[in-house]
Amino acid sequence: MLDRFKAFWQGVVLAPVVRLFLRLGISPDAVTLVGTLGVAAGALVFFPQGMLWEGVVFITCFVFSDLVDGQMARVSGRVSTFGAFWDSTLDRLGDGAIFGGLVLYFAGPGDDYLYLCLALYCLVMGSVTSYSRARAESLGMDAKGGIAERADRLVAILVLTFFGDVLDLPILYELTLWVLAVASTYTVAFRVLKVRRQALAAGPLPE
Repeated sequence: MLDRFKAFWQGVVLAPVVRLFLRLGISPDAVTLVGTLGVAAGALVFFPQGMLWEGVVFITCFVFSDLVDGQMARVSGRVSTFGAFWDSTLDRLGDGAIFGGLVLYFAGPGDDYLYLCLALYCLVMGSVTSYSRARAESLGMDAKGGIAERADRLVAILVLTFFGDVLDLPILYELTLWVLAVASTYTVAFRVLKVRRQALAAGPLPE
């Protein structure tokens, strides 16, 4: 969902921030790092204490760094292979921290073993979803597709966790975890089968 509104946010809302950071000499890689540290801190400090909506607000203050750093790199002409690698690597850490924070919440004040396991499953499957595409592309194959892109997973869990806590309706984020678990499982299976078809069509690797 963030991807779908990227042009609006980058062109209207975040453009002044991008220009300010560049004037101050801040590098895109530094923005990526600070954003990830902020997301991780919000998830791993607030969530385990049962402060769900507060954690979401804190995380939201940093999550848009994912849009700012890329735009900074393009505007300044500093797009690089390392920058893309750095961004993708830290994305995995940020995502892991969010679901890891929920795991700790359900292990502590949330006190629900079922949803602890479900949050852990979403954490693992989210990483596998991203890895399956990256690995396929490294082999020269296409693994795009599915119904659980990173931005969609991120927006869904943050928004529903916020409202679930504010409205005292835990079913909102509990249901979201079920949906994300199913969607991630489907996406991984879809990508595996898609790559398998391409591999079979290409034939065996030359010896």
